[in-house]
Amino acid sequence: ELGSIHAHYLLGQAYYDGDGVEKDMKKAEHYCERAAMGGNVIARHYLGLLEGIHKSNHNRAKKHIMIAARAGFDDSLTNIRGMFMDGHVTKEEYEKTLRAHKDSQDEMQSDWRDTAVDVYLKNHSSL
Repeated sequence: ELGSIHAHYLLGQAYYDGDGVEKDMKKAEHYCERAAMGGNVIARHYLGLLEGIHKSNHNRAKKHIMIAARAGFDDSLTNIRGMFMDGHVTKEEYEKTLRAHKDSQDEMQSDWRDTAVDVYLKNHSSL
């Protein structure tokens, strides 16, 4: 049982950033892994950062970040673009990721979603 995927992600992020708790990359990884297994793409992105920055496991980092980018997460796509520019991602991988990202974004678009955002922003314009 994974429990709340979002709660696992929030705990992972808190341990990663040291927000309200002492920074702990091992705990950050644990909670992000649980959230990513449940489908949280932002947690998947954080796993990529943990693997690349803190463990120097760049192949595994690339895989995590590529999964998040293909699921539509913009920050991951930005990272993949940088990896491509630096020669760590092939042209084929980059093109495949771009197409999957676009497809994912297109699937998430809807008139109802756009209307809901407009209504929310209108009602919360003082924020």
